[in-house]
Amino acid sequence: MLELVKKANEFLWSFLLLIILCGTGIYFTIRLRFIQVRKFAEGCRLVFGHFKLQGTKEENGAMTPFQSLATAIAAQVGTGNLTGAATALLFGGPGAIFWMWLSAFFGMATIYGEATLAQEYKTTKDGEVTGGPVYYIKEAFHGTFGRVLAVAFAVFIILALGFMGNMVQSNSIGAAFAEVFSARSIQVPPVAIGVCIALVAGFIFLGGTNRLASVVEKIVPFMAGIYIVGSVILIAMHITALPSALQMIFVGAFQPQAVVGGAAGITIREAIRYGVARGLFSNEAGMGSTPHAHARATAKNPHEQGLSAMISVFIDTFIILNLTVFSILTTGVLSTQKEGIALTQAAFTSGFGNFGDIFVAVCLLFFAFSTIISWHFFGQINVDYLFGKKAVKWYSLLVLVFIVTGSSLKVSLVWELADFFNGLMVIPNALALIALSGVVVKISKKFSSGKE
Repeated sequence: MLELVKKANEFLWSFLLLIILCGTGIYFTIRLRFIQVRKFAEGCRLVFGHFKLQGTKEENGAMTPFQSLATAIAAQVGTGNLTGAATALLFGGPGAIFWMWLSAFFGMATIYGEATLAQEYKTTKDGEVTGGPVYYIKEAFHGTFGRVLAVAFAVFIILALGFMGNMVQSNSIGAAFAEVFSARSIQVPPVAIGVCIALVAGFIFLGGTNRLASVVEKIVPFMAGIYIVGSVILIAMHITALPSALQMIFVGAFQPQAVVGGAAGITIREAIRYGVARGLFSNEAGMGSTPHAHARATAKNPHEQGLSAMISVFIDTFIILNLTVFSILTTGVLSTQKEGIALTQAAFTSGFGNFGDIFVAVCLLFFAFSTIISWHFFGQINVDYLFGKKAVKWYSLLVLVFIVTGSSLKVSLVWELADFFNGLMVIPNALALIALSGVVVKISKKFSSGKE
């Protein structure tokens, strides 16, 4: 099974998706005249201007701009930032991070387009505001082709995030706490942790959109703040190793063997593949997931929501994920060949002693749990689109089963399955983005303040 999925991913990620994702990002960057640079300051003002720990309770399933942004960031800032970064470094070498940065830069323009279209084509169903790629895909391609493409996307995202993606999240939480317990000779099976996560998640699922929004608007600022402070302290403790870490990234991007050595067998293609794949899993630009949150925002106009979405990619990749990367590289633990979250924990343990692995495990718990509830929400919207509201409770029950199951599976198989379904959902979303790029450009020009 693992080998079969690996081969499928090699086809998807070694060629097809690299062209689609980077190509879409470059295309939007050019058409929007480097909006991620021109409007970066304006986007920051919008994001931090809407910052509230207690937002207004909206009606009809809508969210305040900050709640929708917090939901999107909750989905983005998850396992990919702690485990995904470690996986990219291990299998793609330090050079993978350069390609991660590059794809994220172009991804900022892509996600602007996604959020803008989600706002433009949002609708009301059964008295609730809703939206997402399935709705703008049908606007991009009328008739049977559009309907089939929308259904394909809905199926892919339910599998990619609701099921396989949430297995990844619970798997990483289970692995992180297993590492903590093992170091202290305490025997707690990972599945027990999975059950606890499922119980709390189930409580939030039952509360619907209002409970989700209330939880994420409080968790996201708290979890990000704690991790940023801890990581900055760790990197500062090893600040003299920072220039060397940067050199490893830039040299490794084009000459992997010069950094990792010939025995590792890492090539430029693998550096690009793991950098872009882990970057996508982290910031989700072009994947079609976060537009579900942006569609629900009571935004002033689609352009402003697009700018907010753009900053969320910056926060995710250029701040949170980079902190993990430099924590690992400056502490020199990459040579230990630990896998996944254990590698990140090793970095913090080297600096903070016995407290280090606990710190990472707790941070990951918040990161991954917030992602679980956001991804469940994104999948739920598509289950409702395909089968109606009555099917949502069965979907939620299945998600809980996958959370428990994922907590005790092998990490390699879980990641490969997540990559596979993530890759499939990119294709219909990217096709619609390209088809509606003219609409995005018009909206940008119409609502742009003209301030650079």
